[in-house]
Amino acid sequence: MATPVGIVGYRGYSGAELVHLLERHRRVEPVLLEHREDAGSRPRPRGARGPRQAPFTPDAVKAEGIGLVFLATPADVSMALAPAMLGAGVKVVDLSGAFRLRTPERYHAWYKEPHTQPELLAEAAYGLPEFCRQRVRGARLVANPGCYPTAANLAIKPLVEAGVVDLDAGVICDAKSGVSGAGRKPSLKTSFCEVTENFSAYSILHHRHVPEVLLTSGLEEQQFSFTAQLLPIDRGILETIYVRAPRVSSASDLVDILEKRYAGEAFVRVYDAGHAPDLRAVQRTNFCDLGVVFDASTKRGVIVSAIDNLVKGAAGQAIQNMNLMLGFEESEALL
Repeated sequence: MATPVGIVGYRGYSGAELVHLLERHRRVEPVLLEHREDAGSRPRPRGARGPRQAPFTPDAVKAEGIGLVFLATPADVSMALAPAMLGAGVKVVDLSGAFRLRTPERYHAWYKEPHTQPELLAEAAYGLPEFCRQRVRGARLVANPGCYPTAANLAIKPLVEAGVVDLDAGVICDAKSGVSGAGRKPSLKTSFCEVTENFSAYSILHHRHVPEVLLTSGLEEQQFSFTAQLLPIDRGILETIYVRAPRVSSASDLVDILEKRYAGEAFVRVYDAGHAPDLRAVQRTNFCDLGVVFDASTKRGVIVSAIDNLVKGAAGQAIQNMNLMLGFEESEALL
């Protein structure tokens, strides 16, 4: 028997990606949960069938036998909806930033809004499986990581843990994302005429994903410089990360650290020394691809990290977390 799982926010880009991936999952049945009275439906061809739908209420979720709900909703909406689901005994994977930080003070500092569920903020498990797998397995609320921090932490954390990065020299992360990372809600900045044939930086030094990188990587804010940039494409993130590694003699040394850390990990792929991934290698996959270039004379290292922001950066990673929480094979529906 397939386990019913609910998707709230299924009309957004991440929510739609969730539905697409879950429809090929052998152990679950996606159920579309509607939380808005004014929501319209997307037209379908005559005779087309899709996942069944249900209202988003605790009673309806219980009646449908739903064991886990994905919230692909803005942070304020997730804070309002999560308590009812948890109170009904339903596990939650939240794709917003609502529960990623550990204190309401830190949330307010970076999101510029008060946090309305501080007790859940303290409880939530951060869902980067490659580093948080054991806590995710036992959690009833998982905060799915942001797309930029996923690509950054998978590249940076093993090198910081190995002690090869000169933290006093700082770490610079130059990150570029497709427009779907901004969500489906229309805005002037993400409109076609503003984006096409253009390339722009935004939230310089104050991007709300910075504290996620700090919490996971072990870096302090003064050691990390992050710039997000908008590419005129629909999906994908490529981050170019600059470090100094004074005790390293070659790119192969850094590759060895990454390979050892991710041995046995299904979704992190490391390239040969001197080679780097591009977006085409990861689009529409749940992989994070890592490549390293190093100059021995100056001890400068460059790590290139590439993911699909809608899959490993959102829906795919959310399914990894669901699989862990429900006791399924972690890679189910993702390979």
